[in-house]
Amino acid sequence: MMNAVAIPLYEHNEYVRLEAYLLHSSNEFQVGRNRPAVIVCPGGGYLCTSDREAEPVALRFAAQGYQVFVLRYTTYFKEYVPDLAESPPGNPDSAFPQPLYDLAHALLMVRRNAVKWQVDPDRITIVGFSAGGHLAASLGVHWADDFLHERFNVDRELLRPDALILGYPLVDHSLAMKAEKDESFRKLVYQAHFGHSNPTPEERKARSPVHFVTARTPPTFVWHTADDDLVDARNAMKWALALAEHHVPYELHVFESGVHGLSLGDETSAAEEVHVNAGCSIWFELALTWLRRKDIFLR
Repeated sequence: MMNAVAIPLYEHNEYVRLEAYLLHSSNEFQVGRNRPAVIVCPGGGYLCTSDREAEPVALRFAAQGYQVFVLRYTTYFKEYVPDLAESPPGNPDSAFPQPLYDLAHALLMVRRNAVKWQVDPDRITIVGFSAGGHLAASLGVHWADDFLHERFNVDRELLRPDALILGYPLVDHSLAMKAEKDESFRKLVYQAHFGHSNPTPEERKARSPVHFVTARTPPTFVWHTADDDLVDARNAMKWALALAEHHVPYELHVFESGVHGLSLGDETSAAEEVHVNAGCSIWFELALTWLRRKDIFLR
């Protein structure tokens, strides 16, 4: 049995929330056993949080014994907008660091409710896709920074994820978007993320987590596709190289071919045929094997 419940992160704001998928503790098995947890950060260019990278991913992890939380963090729009030419007014509060505050708050909430939700507070992985990968990586490098410590006034270690899983992440804004031909889309994404549509090179660098990796950055499993048509695969490679330079454990997979936004790469998360990619869908099993080696698995 599984309980699914939406948990607002803030009073009077149901939009920013955790969608929890909590496994029931039956007396027939696993009595009193705390489970590892994952917090899923869907992508969406900070314009929305993709449903394709939310519940399908959550259910796959729940089937492996994880307590799962999907974070609907602050974005420019409250939901997916199929035609950006007719988009509603945007939310100026979507600019960084607000989404990072949301993720840090979510991690604290899971740790503070670890007993209630039967979570092992020392085995919490952040899973992020695309812009959600940028968000997860940002917490991975900034968790000990003063601005987060001052915001939450807690032991800095409580804000450190135990591991990261990044799918086709954006971690370096100098490599970020191949869709330069779609100038309006690029400007809208920058408006959502930076608060204006034309960030300077200095602003891009400041929002590129790859430049802030240290020896305390969490171990990371990262995957990408070599011909990603939106986010350059060198993002994943540069993240792995930065981890290697600081002796942080990592596993990197760059698959030869696949469109951006594959999610699970099978029918359960596909919006169209190109999202079904058997060559890439193995990322999930590879990630589980990696989590086992890191002992972030159901014991």
